[in-house]
Amino acid sequence: MDNYLADFDGKGSASKSKRRGGGFLTLVLACLICAVVSAGVSWAVCSQQLAQAGPTVSNVPGDQPVNAETPLLNLNSTALTQGRSDEATIAVGQNVSPAVVFISNIQNVRAFSFNSWYSSRSSQTTEMVVSTGSGVIYSDDGYIITNNHVVSGAERLSVTLYNGNSYLAEVVGRDERSDLAVIKIEPNEELTVATFGDSDKLVVGEVAIAIGNPGGENFTNSLTQGVISGLDRSVSTSDGTVLKVVQTDAAINPGNSGGALCNAKGEVIGINTIKIGMTGYEGMGFAIPSNDVLEICQQLIKEGKVVRPALGVGIICNVTPQLAYYNELSVDYGVMIEPSQGSNAEQAGLQVYDIIVALDEKKIETFSELQTAIFEHQIGDTVKVTVVRGEENLDFEVTLQELAD
Repeated sequence: MDNYLADFDGKGSASKSKRRGGGFLTLVLACLICAVVSAGVSWAVCSQQLAQAGPTVSNVPGDQPVNAETPLLNLNSTALTQGRSDEATIAVGQNVSPAVVFISNIQNVRAFSFNSWYSSRSSQTTEMVVSTGSGVIYSDDGYIITNNHVVSGAERLSVTLYNGNSYLAEVVGRDERSDLAVIKIEPNEELTVATFGDSDKLVVGEVAIAIGNPGGENFTNSLTQGVISGLDRSVSTSDGTVLKVVQTDAAINPGNSGGALCNAKGEVIGINTIKIGMTGYEGMGFAIPSNDVLEICQQLIKEGKVVRPALGVGIICNVTPQLAYYNELSVDYGVMIEPSQGSNAEQAGLQVYDIIVALDEKKIETFSELQTAIFEHQIGDTVKVTVVRGEENLDFEVTLQELAD
């Protein structure tokens, strides 16, 4: 802040000081005595009140590890569990942050060097951290949940704990369709394990707290607060995979991926995975619901992969009114498919360019709806598939098979 000084008339001030020197000095001394006495009384009163109030929490969650001199707030208090106070956010930060880790994706990168004297070029491979992200400690023996895209392509993975200790990690299993992965470290210390909540009980408007590592090492253990903005949202990834997610306006930025989305009780109710970063959009982040996370990651730990049912078809495109008009199709919705060679769908009689319009009598308009309908079944279930072929509506019985990797 700038300081502004007022200029006074030197002559006037000097003449007044000479005439009233004794009285002015007396007034100044009196004011000083009052100020000293007042400060002493205030200090005594404040000291007594502080002594009665007891210790307070002064550190901001994520700035530094909590130490013995900084007592943890109680996550079980009524005020905190109902999210009625900022103390809820502080408590979640203190209790959950130690269960969130910093992940470095290390890959072999070819580096080029030039020698201008000989006009020659040489190259060599070197290890570099190509991306960073977050993870959540799932068990005390070192299993960590994160996003698939955080660990994809890694030659090595480095995990840094809240206390700064680092470990190399191995990939236990990855699942591209859910964007989830499980990695494991071999710790030689006690780990703080996250507590997972029931995402089926989430309510729009309740507190949502995101903890992760946006922007790399300089901003590790960052915490942002918002609310649950929406439930059962569907978002499509660049490869066409549809994710069922929870929407939040808690700030989620690159590096937050794989981190925790918590409720006011300090329970992890989602794994942060994606945001809409287009111009004009603000506060639209998404997390994979905790119930889906646990189901998938338990399979990854046990089997190394996720087993899902499949119809045995490839997707050509979604049928739209525009596509139907220009291609003179007899239906303006549905999913145009191509049966995989040797699949149950091909054996049942489906053909290339068939348009699936219903599954078990339920209308299907898009690939995401078809995927959702199939994933509601188990491998070995037989479903009724209704297709449009030319001008005909045909029904086929197809037994669902295991989805190929």
